[in-house]
Formats: sequence, structure tokens, C-alpha cells
Amino acid sequence: MAVRLELTQRTGVFAQLATAIAEEGASLGAYDMVSATRTKVIRDITLDVQSEEHGERVMKRLNSLADVRVIASSDRIFLMHLGGKIRVESKFPVKTRNTLSMVYTPGVGRVVKAIAADEKKAYSFTTKSNSIAVVTDGSAILGLGNLGPLAALPVMEGKAMLFHQFAGIDAWPLCLNTQDSEEIIRTVLAISPSFGGINLEDISAPRCFDIERRLQAELDIPVMHDDQHGTAVVILGALLNALKVTRRTIDEITVVVVGLGAAGTACCELLLGAGVTRLKGCDKQGLVLDRPVEDLLPHRHTLRSLIQYDQPTGTVQDALKDAHVVIGLSTANILKPEDLALMAKDPIVFA
Repeated sequence: MAVRLELTQRTGVFAQLATAIAEEGASLGAYDMVSATRTKVIRDITLDVQSEEHGERVMKRLNSLADVRVIASSDRIFLMHLGGKIRVESKFPVKTRNTLSMVYTPGVGRVVKAIAADEKKAYSFTTKSNSIAVVTDGSAILGLGNLGPLAALPVMEGKAMLFHQFAGIDAWPLCLNTQDSEEIIRTVLAISPSFGGINLEDISAPRCFDIERRLQAELDIPVMHDDQHGTAVVILGALLNALKVTRRTIDEITVVVVGLGAAGTACCELLLGAGVTRLKGCDKQGLVLDRPVEDLLPHRHTLRSLIQYDQPTGTVQDALKDAHVVIGLSTANILKPEDLALMAKDPIVFA
């Protein structure tokens, strides 16, 4: 958090301030002098605190100091979100009539006709080739649940930033004011001409599976569900590195995945495709993939069909016996520290 303070201009006051901050468990970052007189000094400081409640305790302590007055304080996270985190910028300025006539009417008409004659040219002469729609209904915001589309907007802006920062892709948040699967599908189909790909995000299971499957079938551009495939790719990459450290190969390990929702199911499918030969899938009640396909939830059917070997029955703890890897993608407190003692030597734990 950022804080503006008025301090008495006297030796030792700043030391008292720093001591109070440390005693409250906060960390003092930057500190800058804004102005000073013979009796007072105005300083801006930044503090690292553990939570909003922790920050309030620190502010209360600072206000209690005799030679310190808190003028204003602000949460740096909220400051970073002020006015939103992304914007549209032109590739070049429109400063003359000549430029205007080329980027807009009448010159743009020639490009319009070229694309109408050959739609593939849209990938060359528009932003379509480098644009992603980040689509959500806000029904499953990570760690927060169903808070709706408007509350999901800061998350989607953040994802758009990551696309641009790490891949150079322009991404646009589309937070839809509906949680009806058919309406979401129709909306994405309708806006798809503007984009080269669709990234679904924070849509609750099992709806997310059907929405993704339907869009993949009906669109000629890539469609991915980040909560499934993004998680799966990260876990596979981390696992491959961990196997190097533990000097194992992917085909000799036993993997236990706890949590078979959107992320867990996608992780299992990718791990099997990458060469894992012994995989056990659990929900919070225990092993579940021993059942026939028709007895499983629909989104687990494909996963079950990929497993051609017998699946054991039992609890999560039964599944962990002699396993090399455990991946926790369920709710909290399913695994306990002592459960790891059931695993093979040098276990790999993602939880």
C-alpha cells in the first residue's frame, strides 16, 4: 500500500515510524520526501502488508504515533486497476487528410472489397490474425466463485495483459451477461469473425465442457478453455522438469490426480497423451475411475475411455500408496501432510 504521512521535523521520528511498521509485521519499501518546512516533513512511503486487514492494523498503529499524521493511504492493487489495465492504441497516428483517407473512407473500401472476394485476406489486412477473445460469464472466478460478468472484468483484463506481454497477442475481454450455455454459444459464434481465436475462462463445470466442444465443432478458429488446457500445459511442463530432477521417466511413474473437474480432467488427458502409463483419478470421496463409463459424470467419459488398464478402488490415501506424483486440483484439506509419507521416495507434489 502507498501512504502519505506528515512527520514532525525532529531527529528520531522516522526511526520510530520504521520501528512501528516492523513491529506490526509490515515491510517498508520506498520512501520519498514530498516537501519540508522547519517543523514538518511530508513523505510518501510504500508498505508490503499481508492482507487488507493487516493493512488496516498498520494504519491504526501509525495513527497512534504522536509525531506522525496519516494524510492519505491507498491500496496499490486498486491503484494499478484505476481506469482499467488495458487500452487500444493505433499503430500509427492519423494526422493528415491523406492518412485519414487511407485508413478510413474512401481508401478502406478497396480492402473491404478484397476481403469480400477472398475472406482469407482478413488474416493479412485486419487484426483478426493476432486477436483473441477472452470470454467469460463470471460463473467460476478462481477462488471466488459465481460473482457475475462485471466482477470478472478485472480478471479478463489481466489475462489480456498476459497474452500481450508473453505472446504479443492482442486479447479483448468479453464478459457476457448470461449464464445460459446456448446463449453464450450463440454470442461467441456471432462475434467470432473479429477474432483469430477464442479463450474461454472462468465458466463453471460441467457447462464449460459442452460450450467448448460445441464451439470447436462450429468454428474454424482455435477454441480453448484456459481453466482446463492452460492448467494442464503448466502442470505437464512442471512435471517434465521435476522428472529430470528426480531422474525418472514419464512412462515409469504413477500419478494421482485429486480433483476431476475441468482442470483435473484436462490434466489427466494431457498426461496420458504425454506418456503416463499409470494414472489414478480421485475426487474428494476417493478413486472414481474404476466405474464403467456410463456411471461417470459426462465430462469424465473421454478420460475413462483413454484408460485401458484396471483402476483400483478406495480412498485418496489408498491411491497415494507408492505413487510418485500427486496433483491436487480439488478443494482444500483433502490432502494432509502425513499422507505424503504413503508415497514413493522423493515424491513430486503439486498442491
